[in-house]
Amino acid sequence: MRFSLRFIVPLLLALATIAYAVVPLVDRLTLRWSVRDMDMRSNLVANAIHDSIRDSLSAGSIDKTLNLFNKITLDERLYALGYCNASGGPPIATATFPGEIGCVNLDRFADPSQKLLQSQKGPLHVAVVGIEMDGLKVGNLVLVHDMSFVQRRSEETKRYVFYFFIGLGVIVSLITVAIAELSWRGWVRGVRALLRGEGLLRPSVADPPSAAPEATAPELAPIESDLRTIIRDMESEFRARDESQITWSPDALRAILRNDLRGEDVLVVSNREPYLHIRRDGRIVVSRPASGLVTALEPVVRACSGTWIAHGSGSADRETVDSFGRIAVPPGKPSYSLRRVWLTEEEEAGHYFGFSNEGLWPLCHIAHVRPVFRANDLKQYTEVNRKFADAVFEESKTADPIVLVQDYHFALLPRMIREKMPDATVITFWHIPWPNPETFAICPWKEELLDGLLGSSILGFHTRFHCNNFLDTVDRTLEARVNRETFEVVYGGKPTAVKRYPISIEWPPGEELTGKPVAECRTDVRIHNGLPPDQFLGIGVDRLDYTKGIVERFLAIERLLEMEPRWIGRFSFIQIAAPSRSRIEEYREFDVRVRALAEKINRRFSKGGTPPIVLKVEHHEPPAVYEHYRAAEVCCVSSLHDGMNLVAKEFLASRDDDRGVLILSRFTGASRELPEALLVNPYDIDQCAAAFHLALTMPATEQRDRMRIMRGLISEFNVYRWAGRMLLDAAGMRKRGRLRESIN
Repeated sequence: MRFSLRFIVPLLLALATIAYAVVPLVDRLTLRWSVRDMDMRSNLVANAIHDSIRDSLSAGSIDKTLNLFNKITLDERLYALGYCNASGGPPIATATFPGEIGCVNLDRFADPSQKLLQSQKGPLHVAVVGIEMDGLKVGNLVLVHDMSFVQRRSEETKRYVFYFFIGLGVIVSLITVAIAELSWRGWVRGVRALLRGEGLLRPSVADPPSAAPEATAPELAPIESDLRTIIRDMESEFRARDESQITWSPDALRAILRNDLRGEDVLVVSNREPYLHIRRDGRIVVSRPASGLVTALEPVVRACSGTWIAHGSGSADRETVDSFGRIAVPPGKPSYSLRRVWLTEEEEAGHYFGFSNEGLWPLCHIAHVRPVFRANDLKQYTEVNRKFADAVFEESKTADPIVLVQDYHFALLPRMIREKMPDATVITFWHIPWPNPETFAICPWKEELLDGLLGSSILGFHTRFHCNNFLDTVDRTLEARVNRETFEVVYGGKPTAVKRYPISIEWPPGEELTGKPVAECRTDVRIHNGLPPDQFLGIGVDRLDYTKGIVERFLAIERLLEMEPRWIGRFSFIQIAAPSRSRIEEYREFDVRVRALAEKINRRFSKGGTPPIVLKVEHHEPPAVYEHYRAAEVCCVSSLHDGMNLVAKEFLASRDDDRGVLILSRFTGASRELPEALLVNPYDIDQCAAAFHLALTMPATEQRDRMRIMRGLISEFNVYRWAGRMLLDAAGMRKRGRLRESIN
């Protein structure tokens, strides 16, 4: 007992010393937190009454301003309120406004150490907030808060800290006494047993039988290692993972590959390649295709350092690859390998232009264009899918790679990969909408397409609506077991998980896209297009495709100018339309129709040589596209039907100035995530015209509030999260498969 007391007394003294040292620190922290709270409170009050003060000052009504100040200072902590004009003079202030503050040298209160003022009332907190009119500072709002509550809070904190250390000392003392007594008895008993010769080569007689180490049963010894491995895998599989706590970035993806997938082989398959080599003016240049798929997927492959397998369609692609069709990309800073697959003209015509874009594209988009299905196109489609399956097999470094198959060009590919590599994990992502069963039944080879897709381990869509449509289609078409609770299809004895993965973009955008200041973008875009410097500007960025609602967009602009003539000569809409699929008659006819409509509207409403529509049917590289995003007041995405549409998200990502308005079609997947945009039915021309007028007249504060919410969502749900969720699901699926194999 004396031993315990010799330990406890110094411990209590040490705790008392720590408490004595901690109290001043607590005082300083309490004061610092309180000052920061008052700064935030002052900014909130200033923002709330900014417009009211500006209006009363504009009207020259001092009494109205004082009445407003007196009403606000009814708050028990807001001691006084005053306004100092930038041109000088006495303050407009409440009666409690301290005379020692005045209106001179208010800048001193910007220093955190000068924000507290001692007065007869006690300590006061002083905050100074500028008041602006038309972008110019006209004066300062001075807010004075009563800080006497800090002293009360400090006294309470000191008391709580004192009680805490007293309680801690008592608890530690009791635990110490108990441990010391038990340890002393155990040590004495151990010495006595040692002197008796026990505990060295045989168990001590004092030890109960349960204390002896448990021996492994001989019959379990061979599988002990396997059982331990299974337990570790199960713990890893079912360990809680809160993905919202992951900062989704390239490093996060690499960590998933390293920890959850153990650095396994990742291959991406798409029809479109991320970089094209084109011969232009006698030299080879590198171009980025206008593709939402490439925009989303390229940063993911860079992060994974995988292999991208794609159709080599550039005029100089063959000249830049090695003998195996491979090239390291991106140019100048390689981080992954691009494997190009070569198609004959007949294969490209049947696979890409025929079955994919005259058949599946209009079938899935329901854009009132009749789909065309030809038996020869299906033959070429099948041969091209088989050619890509061979390329996947050749590029795989292991027998069980992870293969990410992209889009409707490869509906048959998952099954072909599964036949060549049964252990592969195939994740297929369908980037376009999936129609209802009645619509999909139009396809003569619907069973073959569904069979091919169900070769996937995981099949992903943008929205839950498209997942439901797919399950309904399988249920009505194939003899398969559809589990709508788990969103799983079992076909041919093999499961396919059907999951929702809303695609997104890289966040934050690269410096090469947003490094140019907004003011310079606004000036340069207007000069380049021959527009006045104060011209209101709209922007649309699309492929020249009949599903993008470009005609409906132009009709809405025409209706806007009819309904609101004040915008004639003051508003211009720049439409960037990358040429697309010009070998297909529907696209050629659409090109002619778009050009004719733009010309008609310009003839009717051009004023002083300023056209309402600037149509640019040409490819633009990403930096040029982002320059237009940053220069515009409004961006219009009016797709008639779209899986997601990444133009909407690119526009939001480009606006680090928190300005600009997004008009977004209700028939895009993006509209489910971005309700703060102005959502429209693109077929309702009057509604779209009204949305343009609302966007052009929206106050800057409302633009900021909407933009910040939408940008916050994109920053959290970026493309790395999209890919990471698929890879995590693939990792879980692989672990469950290995567990089943071990148990069996």
